[in-house]
Amino acid sequence: MSSSHRHSEDLPYVHKVGVPPKQDLLKEFTDTVKETFFADDPLRPFKDQSRSRQFVLGLQSLFPILEWGRDYNLTKLRGDLIAGFTIASLCIPQDIGYAKLANLAPQYGLYSSFVPPLIYAFMGSSRDIAIGPVAVVSLLIGTMLQNVIDPTENEVEYRRLAFTATFFAGITQATLGFFRLGFLIDFLSHAAIVGFMAGAAITIALQQLKGLLGIKKFTRKTDIISVMHSVWSTVHHGWNWETIVIGLSFLAFLLLAKYIGKKNKKLFWVPAIAPLISVILSTFFVYITHAEKHGVQIVPHIRKGVNPPSLHEIYFTGGYVIKGFKIGVVVGLIALTEAIAIGRTFAAMKGYQLDGNKEMVALGTMNIVGSMTSCYVATGSFSRSAVNNMAGCRTAVSNIVMSCIVLLTLEVITPLFKYTPNAIISSIIISAVLSLIDIQAIVLIWKIDKFDFVACMGALFGVVFASVEIGLLIAISISFIKILLQVTRPRTTILGKLPRTNIYRNIYQYPEAAKVPGILIVRVDSAIYFSNSNYVKERILRWLTDEEEQLKENQQPRIQSLIVEMSPVTEIDTSGIHALEELYKNLQKREVQLNLANPGQVVIDKLHASNFANLIGEDKIFLSVADAVLSYAPKMEDL
Repeated sequence: MSSSHRHSEDLPYVHKVGVPPKQDLLKEFTDTVKETFFADDPLRPFKDQSRSRQFVLGLQSLFPILEWGRDYNLTKLRGDLIAGFTIASLCIPQDIGYAKLANLAPQYGLYSSFVPPLIYAFMGSSRDIAIGPVAVVSLLIGTMLQNVIDPTENEVEYRRLAFTATFFAGITQATLGFFRLGFLIDFLSHAAIVGFMAGAAITIALQQLKGLLGIKKFTRKTDIISVMHSVWSTVHHGWNWETIVIGLSFLAFLLLAKYIGKKNKKLFWVPAIAPLISVILSTFFVYITHAEKHGVQIVPHIRKGVNPPSLHEIYFTGGYVIKGFKIGVVVGLIALTEAIAIGRTFAAMKGYQLDGNKEMVALGTMNIVGSMTSCYVATGSFSRSAVNNMAGCRTAVSNIVMSCIVLLTLEVITPLFKYTPNAIISSIIISAVLSLIDIQAIVLIWKIDKFDFVACMGALFGVVFASVEIGLLIAISISFIKILLQVTRPRTTILGKLPRTNIYRNIYQYPEAAKVPGILIVRVDSAIYFSNSNYVKERILRWLTDEEEQLKENQQPRIQSLIVEMSPVTEIDTSGIHALEELYKNLQKREVQLNLANPGQVVIDKLHASNFANLIGEDKIFLSVADAVLSYAPKMEDL
């Protein structure tokens, strides 16, 4: 046990710093693994249970529907039926448009809202997520796939690569969940996601100008300069005024419906059914006027019938396997990030626990099965999930109801979409993606953290002015740069004593805090690792040099003692110990005594293991800054 030294008997008792007993190496390793990968202690419910009960709990863990399904009743069914019908009316027209974003035939969007939601309803732990294709993922997969295969010239190969990417997206998601590696998706910061989503929304909206204006020849590039050049170069001979009238009229109607729903929460169903009403009205209008003969482009033929099997179409060999794997990993992670964020939002709102790793397994499984049933990547949709919540969903049964309606649409209603104009699909997509541009969040990010704002804008402008991949790369890069800066350049600050207390705080946060004469107190606000140990040492010495120069100018007594407050130092490695040794030697040359205050359990254990505690003296390690100052007070009085 290390202790502080009492210089006189009349001083108050100074507590000793506790040294933890030596821990077994194997136990220490298992505790670390458990805390890293099993922090939520998933095996706790299985303890002290019979084999049969453990088997039942295992099934309930894999299929949560077996747990909450026991308490299902007619009241919950009523809420789920209403919610299911509501989100189905929203998803059907959206799916047709999102399939277009992915450069796939319209039916593949509907397929992706039939099978994946059914799988998720049995395996997912969120009560509110509505599953299906989403705008950002559709744009991302469409952009990345067309860089490999031209969707017009090689439609079959393109579709096969889409299923391959979906398969590997599911494998990626399920693997992360199974091995409990969900914390990896947290490396993409909230600010970067906000910027990426906003940039993707602008890019998607710009892409819809082709359908909204009736342009036939349009650039495949997604950057704003190429898109606007393509738009304005066809202004005199490529625009179709009938298409523009249809598109802008229904876009205004959709935006008005969203405004009504936003102003009055009880009218949430207005913006939910507005897209379907728009499709019905515009299709009827084109049918009776034969507007397709006047240049109004209509939706391609939608194949009737349920999802055909596609396992044989997935590339398991050949040159496209690696390309499909790379695209699948990227798309899978983005889809996962969006779904987990949505799930956590609604779980927090309703006060229930969401198991992130179970969610990943559920999302991964549904995409693996989806890839074998002609679906492309599906995930949680924020707009549909919000409508699902407002419509009064109680459980994941709302997804089953939605799937049944989509099935009915595929079997019976698809021929009715024959005269649906492309302009209305573009209008629906534009109105849907505008909500992804969260101005309030961007303003809040600017107020809170300027570096986060740089990450946000970097991702946004990267997507808008370059490409989706570049924007995503910028978002990830800036997130990692921020992590590296925080790790390699931790904050250090000088502490002073608050008047009439024994509390020592940051003198820049508390201007009334007074420095103790002859003593410099520095706090390190981070773990000390190989990546920052040299910086911490240099920064402390620079604080000391600056303080000594200031004291010399004011003709005040020089610094006799340096106290390093180590409460925030949660960990230290060999490089950190070495840096402290160098700091001690440097201070010895300056005739300044090094003292440590309140090192944690892990830190004090390593200080003793490395013999550093004996080097500086066990009586130079204190429980608090106040104890360290108190121990040097008599010395200061003697000066």
